[in-house]
Amino acid sequence: MSYITLRLPFNANGNVAGELLSTAWWFRIAVRRVLTTAQQQSILPGNRISWKNTFRGIAYRIIPNSRYADSAIILVMGIYESCRELGIEFRNVELSDWLMFQQSWLEYPAKNITLKPGYEFHITTVRYDGLISRVVVRPTVPENYKGLLDIVLTRHVKYMGRVVVRDYGVRGNQLWVHGEVHMTVPLDVYYEHMARHRRNAGKLFGGVDVNTDRINLAIIDKEGRLIDHRTFWFSEATARGFSKHSAWSIIGMRIHEMLNYAYRHGVKTLLLENPDILGKLRLMWIRNGDRRHENYNHKVSTFRSTIIERTALKAPLYGIEVKYVNPRGTTNSTTRRNNEKAWTR
Repeated sequence: MSYITLRLPFNANGNVAGELLSTAWWFRIAVRRVLTTAQQQSILPGNRISWKNTFRGIAYRIIPNSRYADSAIILVMGIYESCRELGIEFRNVELSDWLMFQQSWLEYPAKNITLKPGYEFHITTVRYDGLISRVVVRPTVPENYKGLLDIVLTRHVKYMGRVVVRDYGVRGNQLWVHGEVHMTVPLDVYYEHMARHRRNAGKLFGGVDVNTDRINLAIIDKEGRLIDHRTFWFSEATARGFSKHSAWSIIGMRIHEMLNYAYRHGVKTLLLENPDILGKLRLMWIRNGDRRHENYNHKVSTFRSTIIERTALKAPLYGIEVKYVNPRGTTNSTTRRNNEKAWTR
């Protein structure tokens, strides 16, 4: 079964902010301790149960909550598996800069990050003195997500949660935290509730080319004749210093604009470039200084792959089927490489 993660922003201050921040710090320390210990092992466990059994004592001594401790272990296990898949030396890996904590498996209700009626989350926290507590967070929930969250509650849909700290500081002698609650739900439940067009009678094909500042759409018939084409720009989103959150909001709007345009112009099948396999590795989790080959800009690759993934994820909402094609050797891929070199200078 496939899943999608909903991102719900929130602001907290005072004691709530302090407990969220302390939990994120304890979780990060636990991940770092497990990572450091695992990197010193000559042989590592072969499955999830063995990983938990081997490292649970280490993680639990730092963050005394079984779900958070086991989630820290599973996160390190994912890093190890990603390194093996991508050919990265696991012992050279370091954590990147992040503050978050999570529960790594599905259940209803999720015990540590619990959805409650009224679209609020009751979250288990670990204070700086090690005591366990609970706080209430009321994130901003878009209107189109409220029905989906209602379905999760009424149908007892299994989900898992994560809290990500995006920023924090002190204002007026009071601590504040800006973050997001991430809620992972089954993709079929998401499509059932969020579909914008449930029927698609189109017969045309749409070819999508993703660049660093735009999405190009070409519409063709089954004989390959060009019917229409359109460009959806997001140049402002890639400007230096532009807010990352605002940038992805703009890109998300352009993706929906492109899909809606394709649907209204008879596109039934969307052809996307098959992104490079990144495995489970995300720059959010780890950093490796050796991946700086002059012909492989990881930032650009991840940026483009994310847009392609989001497009593929949203296409079924418009009744559009997705198929992948190999972009290598095409004119578009050559042009894009030149654009990417200019963008990353």
